[in-house]
Amino acid sequence: MTEVTDDARNRFRFGPFIVGYARTLPADPPAGLEAQLHALAAAGAEKVFSDRVSSMAPRPQLDAALDDLRDGELLVVVTMDRLARSTGELQAIVTRLEAKGAGLRVLTMAGGATLDTRTAAGQAMLTMLATVAGLEQEVTRERKRAGIARAKADGRYKGRVPTARNQAADITAMKSAGSSVIEISHKLRMSRMSVYRVLNDVKQTGAT
Repeated sequence: MTEVTDDARNRFRFGPFIVGYARTLPADPPAGLEAQLHALAAAGAEKVFSDRVSSMAPRPQLDAALDDLRDGELLVVVTMDRLARSTGELQAIVTRLEAKGAGLRVLTMAGGATLDTRTAAGQAMLTMLATVAGLEQEVTRERKRAGIARAKADGRYKGRVPTARNQAADITAMKSAGSSVIEISHKLRMSRMSVYRVLNDVKQTGAT
Protein backbone atom coordinates (compact mmCIF):
# COMPACT_ATOMS: atom_id res chain seq x y z
CA MET A 1 0.00 0.00 0.00
CA THR A 2 1.30 3.48 -0.83
CA GLU A 3 1.09 5.94 2.05
CA VAL A 4 -0.67 9.30 1.60
CA THR A 5 -0.95 12.03 4.22
CA ASP A 6 -4.27 13.69 4.97
CA ASP A 7 -2.81 17.02 3.80
CA ALA A 8 -2.09 15.51 0.39
CA ARG A 9 -5.51 13.88 0.34
CA ASN A 10 -7.38 17.05 1.24
CA ARG A 11 -5.53 19.52 -0.94
CA PHE A 12 -7.40 21.32 -3.71
CA ARG A 13 -7.83 19.15 -6.78
CA PHE A 14 -9.87 19.28 -9.96
CA GLY A 15 -11.01 15.67 -9.73
CA PRO A 16 -11.70 13.11 -7.01
CA PHE A 17 -8.99 11.54 -4.89
CA ILE A 18 -8.30 8.19 -6.53
CA VAL A 19 -7.55 4.97 -4.69
CA GLY A 20 -6.20 2.11 -6.80
CA TYR A 21 -6.49 -1.62 -6.19
CA ALA A 22 -4.45 -4.37 -7.84
CA ARG A 23 -4.51 -8.14 -7.41
CA THR A 24 -2.25 -10.88 -8.70
CA LEU A 25 -2.12 -14.63 -8.17
CA PRO A 26 0.74 -16.16 -6.17
CA ALA A 27 2.01 -17.84 -9.37
CA ASP A 28 1.93 -14.61 -11.42
CA PRO A 29 5.30 -13.06 -12.35
CA PRO A 30 6.15 -9.66 -10.81
CA ALA A 31 5.51 -8.03 -14.16
CA GLY A 32 1.79 -8.68 -13.72
CA LEU A 33 1.59 -6.45 -10.65
CA GLU A 34 3.92 -3.87 -12.17
CA ALA A 35 1.66 -3.56 -15.21
CA GLN A 36 -1.38 -2.96 -13.02
CA LEU A 37 0.46 -0.41 -10.87
CA HIS A 38 1.60 1.45 -13.99
CA ALA A 39 -1.97 1.56 -15.35
CA LEU A 40 -3.33 2.75 -12.00
CA ALA A 41 -0.72 5.48 -11.75
CA ALA A 42 -1.56 6.60 -15.30
CA ALA A 43 -5.22 6.78 -14.25
CA GLY A 44 -4.29 9.15 -11.40
CA ALA A 45 -4.26 6.79 -8.41
CA GLU A 46 -2.49 8.46 -5.48
CA LYS A 47 -2.93 5.60 -3.03
CA VAL A 48 -2.75 1.96 -4.08
CA PHE A 49 -3.62 -1.28 -2.26
CA SER A 50 -2.62 -4.67 -3.64
CA ASP A 51 -3.21 -8.33 -2.82
CA ARG A 52 -1.18 -11.35 -3.95
CA VAL A 53 -3.67 -14.14 -3.32
CA SER A 54 -5.49 -16.94 -5.11
CA SER A 55 -8.83 -16.19 -6.73
CA MET A 56 -10.85 -17.72 -3.87
CA ALA A 57 -8.74 -16.50 -0.92
CA PRO A 58 -9.68 -13.55 1.32
CA ARG A 59 -8.40 -10.21 0.07
CA PRO A 60 -7.46 -8.13 3.11
CA GLN A 61 -6.08 -5.23 1.07
CA LEU A 62 -9.31 -4.94 -0.91
CA ASP A 63 -11.24 -4.65 2.34
CA ALA A 64 -8.69 -2.08 3.51
CA ALA A 65 -9.15 -0.08 0.31
CA LEU A 66 -12.94 -0.12 0.60
CA ASP A 67 -12.71 0.96 4.25
CA ASP A 68 -10.25 3.72 3.38
CA LEU A 69 -12.36 5.39 0.70
CA ARG A 70 -14.23 8.55 1.64
CA ASP A 71 -17.19 10.50 0.31
CA GLY A 72 -16.54 11.80 -3.20
CA GLU A 73 -13.50 9.56 -3.81
CA LEU A 74 -12.99 6.97 -6.52
CA LEU A 75 -11.78 3.36 -6.52
CA VAL A 76 -9.98 2.38 -9.72
CA VAL A 77 -9.04 -1.10 -10.94
CA VAL A 78 -7.55 -2.19 -14.24
CA THR A 79 -10.04 -4.97 -15.04
CA MET A 80 -13.15 -6.29 -13.32
CA ASP A 81 -11.64 -9.70 -12.60
CA ARG A 82 -8.98 -8.01 -10.45
CA LEU A 83 -11.79 -6.70 -8.23
CA ALA A 84 -14.70 -9.14 -8.31
CA ARG A 85 -15.11 -12.86 -8.96
CA SER A 86 -18.69 -12.57 -10.17
CA THR A 87 -21.22 -9.99 -11.26
CA GLY A 88 -23.00 -10.44 -7.93
CA GLU A 89 -19.83 -9.65 -6.00
CA LEU A 90 -19.24 -6.60 -8.22
CA GLN A 91 -22.72 -5.33 -7.38
CA ALA A 92 -22.09 -5.88 -3.66
CA ILE A 93 -18.86 -3.87 -3.86
CA VAL A 94 -20.58 -1.06 -5.78
CA THR A 95 -23.35 -0.97 -3.15
CA ARG A 96 -20.71 -0.72 -0.41
CA LEU A 97 -18.98 2.11 -2.27
CA GLU A 98 -22.21 4.00 -2.92
CA ALA A 99 -23.09 3.81 0.78
CA LYS A 100 -19.88 5.76 1.42
CA GLY A 101 -20.50 8.21 -1.41
CA ALA A 102 -17.60 6.77 -3.44
CA GLY A 103 -17.48 5.62 -7.03
CA LEU A 104 -15.84 2.85 -9.07
CA ARG A 105 -13.99 2.98 -12.35
CA VAL A 106 -12.91 -0.17 -14.19
CA LEU A 107 -10.36 0.87 -16.79
CA THR A 108 -10.87 -2.02 -19.22
CA MET A 109 -14.09 -3.99 -19.60
CA ALA A 110 -14.88 -6.53 -22.33
CA GLY A 111 -14.48 -4.88 -25.71
CA GLY A 112 -12.21 -2.21 -24.29
CA ALA A 113 -14.96 -0.11 -22.69
CA THR A 114 -14.52 1.71 -19.38
CA LEU A 115 -17.04 1.37 -16.55
CA ASP A 116 -17.56 4.39 -14.30
CA THR A 117 -20.41 4.09 -11.80
CA ARG A 118 -20.65 7.90 -11.47
CA THR A 119 -22.00 8.18 -15.00
CA ALA A 120 -25.33 7.23 -16.54
CA ALA A 121 -23.53 4.97 -19.01
CA GLY A 122 -21.76 3.19 -16.14
CA GLN A 123 -25.01 2.64 -14.28
CA ALA A 124 -26.60 1.30 -17.47
CA MET A 125 -23.69 -1.09 -17.89
CA LEU A 126 -24.14 -2.33 -14.30
CA THR A 127 -27.84 -2.88 -14.97
CA MET A 128 -26.99 -4.85 -18.11
CA LEU A 129 -24.47 -6.97 -16.23
CA ALA A 130 -27.06 -7.70 -13.54
CA THR A 131 -29.59 -8.69 -16.20
CA VAL A 132 -27.10 -11.02 -17.89
CA ALA A 133 -26.19 -12.56 -14.53
CA GLY A 134 -29.87 -13.14 -13.79
CA LEU A 135 -30.41 -14.76 -17.18
CA GLU A 136 -27.37 -17.00 -16.68
CA GLN A 137 -28.71 -18.10 -13.29
CA GLU A 138 -32.12 -18.87 -14.78
CA VAL A 139 -30.53 -20.85 -17.63
CA THR A 140 -28.52 -22.83 -15.07
CA ARG A 141 -31.64 -23.54 -13.01
CA GLU A 142 -33.56 -24.56 -16.13
CA ARG A 143 -30.76 -26.94 -17.17
CA LYS A 144 -30.74 -28.41 -13.68
CA ARG A 145 -34.52 -28.92 -13.76
CA ALA A 146 -34.27 -30.54 -17.19
CA GLY A 147 -31.47 -32.81 -15.98
CA ILE A 148 -33.50 -33.89 -12.95
CA ALA A 149 -36.53 -34.57 -15.14
CA ARG A 150 -34.44 -36.77 -17.47
CA ALA A 151 -32.89 -38.60 -14.51
CA LYS A 152 -36.34 -39.24 -13.02
CA ALA A 153 -37.60 -40.53 -16.35
CA ASP A 154 -34.62 -42.90 -16.53
CA GLY A 155 -35.05 -43.97 -12.90
CA ARG A 156 -31.65 -42.54 -11.96
CA TYR A 157 -32.74 -39.61 -9.76
CA LYS A 158 -32.13 -40.14 -6.05
CA GLY A 159 -32.80 -36.61 -4.85
CA ARG A 160 -30.58 -34.50 -2.64
CA VAL A 161 -28.37 -36.25 -0.13
CA PRO A 162 -29.97 -35.66 3.29
CA THR A 163 -28.07 -33.40 5.66
CA ALA A 164 -26.32 -34.95 8.64
CA ARG A 165 -28.91 -33.74 11.15
CA ASN A 166 -31.72 -35.21 9.06
CA GLN A 167 -29.94 -38.55 9.36
CA ALA A 168 -29.43 -38.33 13.11
CA ALA A 169 -31.60 -41.42 13.75
CA ASP A 170 -29.60 -43.50 11.25
CA ILE A 171 -26.30 -42.28 12.70
CA THR A 172 -27.38 -43.08 16.25
CA ALA A 173 -28.69 -46.53 15.29
CA MET A 174 -25.51 -47.43 13.42
CA LYS A 175 -23.35 -46.22 16.28
CA SER A 176 -25.41 -48.25 18.77
CA ALA A 177 -24.97 -51.29 16.53
CA GLY A 178 -21.20 -50.97 16.82
CA SER A 179 -20.32 -49.15 13.61
CA SER A 180 -17.32 -46.83 13.76
CA VAL A 181 -17.50 -43.16 12.83
CA ILE A 182 -15.48 -43.88 9.68
CA GLU A 183 -17.90 -46.64 8.64
CA ILE A 184 -20.90 -44.37 9.27
CA SER A 185 -19.38 -41.49 7.29
CA HIS A 186 -18.62 -43.76 4.33
CA LYS A 187 -22.04 -45.42 4.27
CA LEU A 188 -24.02 -42.19 4.68
CA ARG A 189 -21.71 -40.16 2.45
CA MET A 190 -20.85 -37.42 4.93
CA SER A 191 -17.75 -36.15 6.68
CA ARG A 192 -16.56 -37.65 9.95
CA MET A 193 -16.88 -34.18 11.51
CA SER A 194 -20.60 -34.18 10.65
CA VAL A 195 -21.02 -37.59 12.29
CA TYR A 196 -19.21 -36.45 15.43
CA ARG A 197 -21.34 -33.28 15.52
CA VAL A 198 -24.60 -35.23 15.33
CA LEU A 199 -23.48 -37.72 17.98
CA ASN A 200 -22.48 -34.85 20.25
CA ASP A 201 -25.84 -33.13 19.69
CA VAL A 202 -27.67 -36.36 20.53
CA LYS A 203 -25.56 -36.80 23.64
CA GLN A 204 -26.23 -33.26 24.83
CA THR A 205 -29.96 -33.58 24.13
CA GLY A 206 -30.11 -36.78 26.13
CA ALA A 207 -28.32 -35.16 29.06
CA THR A 208 -30.80 -32.29 29.34
